[in-house]
Amino acid sequence: MDEFSNINESAQQDPFTAGEYPAKPELQEKSKNSWSRSAISLLIYMVLFYVLFDQNIAYIAAITVVVIIHEMGHLLAMKIFNYSNVKIFFIPLIGAFTSGKKQEVSQKQLSIIILAGPLPGLIVACILYFLNKDINSDTMKMLANCFLFINLFNLLPIYPLDGGRIIETLFFKQNYYIRLVFGIISIILLAVLFATASTIMIIVPIFMGIELFNESKNQKIRNILKSENINYHKAYNALTNKEYWLIRDCILFAYPKKFAGLQPGVYQYTIIEPLIIQQVNTILQINMSNDLSMFMRILFLLLYIASFAVPLVLFGLHI
Repeated sequence: MDEFSNINESAQQDPFTAGEYPAKPELQEKSKNSWSRSAISLLIYMVLFYVLFDQNIAYIAAITVVVIIHEMGHLLAMKIFNYSNVKIFFIPLIGAFTSGKKQEVSQKQLSIIILAGPLPGLIVACILYFLNKDINSDTMKMLANCFLFINLFNLLPIYPLDGGRIIETLFFKQNYYIRLVFGIISIILLAVLFATASTIMIIVPIFMGIELFNESKNQKIRNILKSENINYHKAYNALTNKEYWLIRDCILFAYPKKFAGLQPGVYQYTIIEPLIIQQVNTILQINMSNDLSMFMRILFLLLYIASFAVPLVLFGLHI
């Protein structure tokens, strides 16, 4: 029997289903000190990089500058397109990511945001290489290499790198099954890449596998919600009370161990309600409009390919 098959039966046992559902919990706004959290994560990132990889300070500083400029490109593009709560967070040993909130997103906007990360870094790399022809500085060469390597690596067609994200956005962002196959292939490729480079980085594809498994459960929840005509393409604050509690029921069925002791169909707040709210937010999705014609998608694809190929041609495969 499907684990969600008795979702309606559980709901019907509750007295609230005959009338009104209790008010959904309020979404607590996070504190505004996102920049201080970014600074702390950056410090941890640099310290662990130094301790584990035994690199000199100049090299670590160069890597940090490259990552910051890369993420600032994403951040500024998000700001231009009116994203809210935009922030940068550094992940020790891995890199960084920029996040923001916007419910109505277009394919064009998302494509620009993705490319706004690696493109500025590659332009800087080109400028540094040409300036260094006369100066011949080892430090400038090292910095140029950092800009080149990191941003070209990010353009590899592997999810969740920018290259994988731009391909997904242009061609199959809204097709879960193609994204699933693409995610599995990406995990395998990253595992091979990191296994030959640094065994400690194997943690990245492992976490991706866990995330992919959880996303498969979330997608199953979305399929059930769709069959019940419950709209999950909205922000949390836009959910009705009924929508919140029924999504919550589906989550309790999907994650019985994670939320052990909580019974679907019993609509009462619990001490772990904030954790459930987080889980509800992973179910909710943005509204993305496909505003790019096939011609424009091909142009973005050619820009992506050129961003990857031109540096290789300019520097004669010196990387």
